Amino acid sequence: MHPTPRPHDLLWGLRPEHLPQEAPAWARVALGGHVPVVVRRALAEPGWVAVGVRGAAREQRYAGWMRMADICRLVSPEAVARAGRWRCYPQSHWPALRALSQLAPQLAELGLAWGVTGSLGFELASGVSAAHLDSDLDLLLRAPSPLPREWARGLCELLDKAPGCIDVQLETPQGAVALREWARGAPRVLLKTQAGPLLLSDPWQLRQVAA
Repeated sequence: MHPTPRPHDLLWGLRPEHLPQEAPAWARVALGGHVPVVVRRALAEPGWVAVGVRGAAREQRYAGWMRMADICRLVSPEAVARAGRWRCYPQSHWPALRALSQLAPQLAELGLAWGVTGSLGFELASGVSAAHLDSDLDLLLRAPSPLPREWARGLCELLDKAPGCIDVQLETPQGAVALREWARGAPRVLLKTQAGPLLLSDPWQLRQVAA
């Protein structure tokens, strides 16, 4: 039994024949190579999960659905981080990989679960080529309780000392907010939820939605 999939988890088990007739041909080709799909943030019917299929080209992204019963393997962003495969990766000169090696010990000291997402996380988990020299480092931090904005600003300063471009999403119980947006101190921030984006004063409290 697999845990309930969460956004950014990678799932194996979706096959080309599971796609609807209108799905693009490249998506069928990708799934024919047994690549994973990425859990996306959207409401799904019971027994189903919203997923995205990645193609070989940057613009090839297909939003689809997967039956929970078809999942044969699940890899979370945290599992990608724990595996530590970047430490012996052939492309260790990439800024994103250098940043990951530099930041991993410091992230571990935060006391929050963290993981690698985006194209680099996809490649590290699956072995399928998806990242490149100029790829950003996309990270996820689980934030079950409110984090002070001053704390967020301090973390941004830490990130700015690492090479390349780094994007961190804070995963609250209600959705995801960009770390840098939370750190800036704006009255409202954009929270990505299962039902769509919302502007909130507190991304840990959905009841504070502002019209």
